[in-house]
Amino acid sequence: MAYDRNNVFARILRGEIPCKKVYEDEHVLAFHDINPQTPTHILAIPKGEYASADDFSQKASDAEIAAMMRALGRIAREQGVAETGYRILANTGPAAHQEVAHFHIHLFGGRDLGGMLPRR
Repeated sequence: MAYDRNNVFARILRGEIPCKKVYEDEHVLAFHDINPQTPTHILAIPKGEYASADDFSQKASDAEIAAMMRALGRIAREQGVAETGYRILANTGPAAHQEVAHFHIHLFGGRDLGGMLPRR
């Protein structure tokens, strides 16, 4: 999956599209999802141009990777879901239904999230 510099998250990073920001540092921007699936639904994106989790894991610096994980923990605490529980999810590629070719992690919480995947 190639990086598209005109994807919606790249446009948010450039300030072309507004977002409801909850966190920002040198490497990460996090904001409320415009179509929340749970009471707390935050998207965390790296500021670098990474198309997927695979791309991020190969090319991001140690500082960028650490910043993403630290941001997710801080956001969960600030949103009040750290104690009750939350889920982080990153879809990678077409089979996982990744909709935007910019690596992003969903943080879900605010209710019982049920099982991860239906049993087959």
